[in-house]
Amino acid sequence: MRFLLLAAALLVAGAARAQSSSMSTPPVVPSVAVQPSRMHTLTLRLKPGQDLRQQLIAVVQAQHLRAAAVLTCVGSLTQLTLRLANQEGPTVYRGHFEIVSLVGTLAESGSHLHLSVADSTGRTIGGHLLDGNLVYTTAEIVLGVLEDVEFRREEDPTFGYRELTVYPAVPQKPAARRKPGK
Repeated sequence: MRFLLLAAALLVAGAARAQSSSMSTPPVVPSVAVQPSRMHTLTLRLKPGQDLRQQLIAVVQAQHLRAAAVLTCVGSLTQLTLRLANQEGPTVYRGHFEIVSLVGTLAESGSHLHLSVADSTGRTIGGHLLDGNLVYTTAEIVLGVLEDVEFRREEDPTFGYRELTVYPAVPQKPAARRKPGK
């Protein structure tokens, strides 16, 4: 019986805490429009000597991707080319680097990718992915393709950069079918 009384008291106390905290703090509501989308994935593996960014852009072009995101990437590089934070030009490193993170958005209209790698001492560096990141042994990549939205890059007046804007996808017209024998 004591157990039941204790359980009931804990439930009442928890409910009272939840009610008082919900009354004191209004719920957070996004200040931007949220665009839901279904997603399917594409998986690829890059081989030694291939350029990480160039290959990703080639997949985007070949697949006519309007909106995609990097879900995961693991692998290694022998050359690293990044635009570091608040720098104008590229910085190039040579050696052996483990890819610890590749994130970003991809679309035919423009992509924005960030890469982080670790060297043999565990020191990590990251920045904007540029051309010139050469695969050492492999790069195993999974992309999430968003089916119901389209990414565009439009100038943001805050800093003048072309930033991501998300629109509902316009349905693609199916390819014209040829009749047999024509």
